[in-house]
Amino acid sequence: MSYIIIADDNKDITDILAIYVQKEGYTPIIARDGEETLKKFSEYQPVAILLDIMMPKIDGLEVCKQLRAISTVPIILITARGDDSDCIAGLDYGADDYIVKPFSPSQVMARLRAVLRRIDKSLVESENVIHIDNLTINLEEYSLRIDNTYISLSKKEIETMWAFAHNINKVFTRDNLLNSLWGYDYYGDSRTVDSHIKRLRSKIDKVDHPNWSIKTIWGVGYKLEMLTFQ
Repeated sequence: MSYIIIADDNKDITDILAIYVQKEGYTPIIARDGEETLKKFSEYQPVAILLDIMMPKIDGLEVCKQLRAISTVPIILITARGDDSDCIAGLDYGADDYIVKPFSPSQVMARLRAVLRRIDKSLVESENVIHIDNLTINLEEYSLRIDNTYISLSKKEIETMWAFAHNINKVFTRDNLLNSLWGYDYYGDSRTVDSHIKRLRSKIDKVDHPNWSIKTIWGVGYKLEMLTFQ
């Protein structure tokens, strides 16, 4: 199920946008203030956020800034202000687009579709990006995210996940991983690999990934197991 957060303290606006979001095939999640938006982002990991700038507790610009520190989730700002400075600030903070009230819901949906198409296209076209289930690995950026949460990993940890993701359910022996990641001249032993995998797991397990996991094959090595992989 894919969620879209509609963050606005105006119930009339959230009600109508929720109807249109459902027509697009998404499940709307309503947030009435900035704090609730951040909380529901962590809870639902939405595919996009429609974010009003003028909200109680934490305004939309600050919410956008905080989200951009941890995620690339598409954000479309909604503002009632006539001052372009808010929109410019929002774009500088990392928003993908903005729309000014009053607006037609169909216009908002058109902007939403355009943003989501750009995201999907960038994932499909890049040879240096793997996208499986809720896992995305980008070798151009040396980044990894689960749903819309970036996980801070070392270079070798990214390369380990890249190797696993390119070989779903293939078992890598410890020697395989030592040779491919550290090189043939490395004088470490299997404990190096075990420690490496342990650190990697501790980082990626901070975000739920129920359909896949790094599985230990006792006496052999490790593999990325996809429980629902097709």
